[in-house]
Amino acid sequence: MSRGRLGLAHLLWQGVFGAHSAPYTAPGQLPSPACGRGLGGEGSLGAYIMPPLPTSHPALHSLRALLCGFAQIFLQQHPGCGLLVLLAILVGAPDLLPGALLSGLTSMLIAQRRGYPPADIAIGLYGYNGILLGLLLCLKLPWTPLLPGLIIASAALSSLLLAPWMRRMRKYGWLPAFTFPFVLLGWLLLALFGQLQPPLAPPADIAATPELNALQLSLAVLCGLGQVIFLDSPWAGLCLLLGLRLADGRAAFWALLGSSDGLMLAMVNGWPTDAALSGLYGYNASLAAIALSQVHRCPLAPGAGVLLALLLQFGFASLGLSILTLPFILACWLIRVALQSWHRVLRDTPPTA
Repeated sequence: MSRGRLGLAHLLWQGVFGAHSAPYTAPGQLPSPACGRGLGGEGSLGAYIMPPLPTSHPALHSLRALLCGFAQIFLQQHPGCGLLVLLAILVGAPDLLPGALLSGLTSMLIAQRRGYPPADIAIGLYGYNGILLGLLLCLKLPWTPLLPGLIIASAALSSLLLAPWMRRMRKYGWLPAFTFPFVLLGWLLLALFGQLQPPLAPPADIAATPELNALQLSLAVLCGLGQVIFLDSPWAGLCLLLGLRLADGRAAFWALLGSSDGLMLAMVNGWPTDAALSGLYGYNASLAAIALSQVHRCPLAPGAGVLLALLLQFGFASLGLSILTLPFILACWLIRVALQSWHRVLRDTPPTA
């Protein structure tokens, strides 16, 4: 690898690359091996570098791109991680799996037909937003002849929205998109079907927190990982943790820490125990922790991102707003803008004698 770890992290944070992005590669070229994970991380220990396939068969390349799209939900590009995400869906909610596969395929095929950078398609960047939309629609709506059409249309729109954002991010230094296409289209779809209500809200009065044992708390932390893909099954969460560990052990650690922090804060404040044990307070913090830990070796930035994501989630819930993954996005954006402003101040401050 020609780039050093710190140098790549610096480039990522300055916006040359970005979260859920890869350095631009000309058509026909493979992604840079330095871009080992979905966020485009700094190459932490255990980071996966996707090797080229020994065959040029398009079906195998499409299969790997599809699996990477599932892995990109957790900001990874390891096809084995994507396979474990699929297994988690199969374990936690098998009825959601057809919608996830249909939306992932649609997003990828639209990107291929539109001629988007093959390197981005290969590492699953045109997949994860569509997959999340497919999961959301299958969760909220019954299977009818209308549902596959909605899944296909929303997944296609997610790729069409992501492509110009990524071009402007690379050219003008826009903030990374993360899951914003999913949030925007998800809100529109939920509003269209009259289901735009928050999944949880803090109670007006703090209730006594029941006694919980270590096993219950551990299962709740795993559920926090599962809630990223709308699953409250600890077995699904365990599959996701194994997938993260396979792709990047550091990401797995930060994901657990983010989910644990969300659970702890909910318990301390006496927020609904059922929601806390089902992981609803942990998934945004987990995503923020994974994203920021990929760019920063220092734990201060991911730690601050976890806290911001939790505060934003609780704030939106108290206002009666549906949140999806918006707190994760805003937390990462705020951390990035704050650090860029701080670096600008340091650069413009004249040295003292």
